[in-house]
Amino acid sequence: MTSFVFRRQMTIEWGHCDPAGIVFNSRFFEFFDHSTWLLFEAALGVKPQDLARTFGVIGIPLVDARANFLKPAKFGDAIEIASRVAEFRRSSFEVEHTISVGGALAVEGGETRVWAAHSKDDPEKIAAIPIPAEVIARFG
Repeated sequence: MTSFVFRRQMTIEWGHCDPAGIVFNSRFFEFFDHSTWLLFEAALGVKPQDLARTFGVIGIPLVDARANFLKPAKFGDAIEIASRVAEFRRSSFEVEHTISVGGALAVEGGETRVWAAHSKDDPEKIAAIPIPAEVIARFG
């Protein structure tokens, strides 16, 4: 497990919610995705559009996402999202997310992503490639 944790706060807007004023469940996956990109930008010091130039990859595509909803988040709530890489493997990694409302855990989530580049065999396709040690080291 890595030690670097990226935290951000945001306020739930009406557009995040269903007509009852509760965050629609798919919105949490948007929050997770955005938080993962911000986590990598903070740890690596590289904007997503510069990953190719810096590390030779086209991105970190999502291959699995999951969530456990414990408490609703509502219109106007101030939430905190904490994100960290739980595990690096050869060419994939696990990201853990927690979302808190008023200090109480509301959502636990996770993503599996791959370190991806254009396939050497077919440049129209993407392929997972080994994650450089220098990348892993930046996450502590």
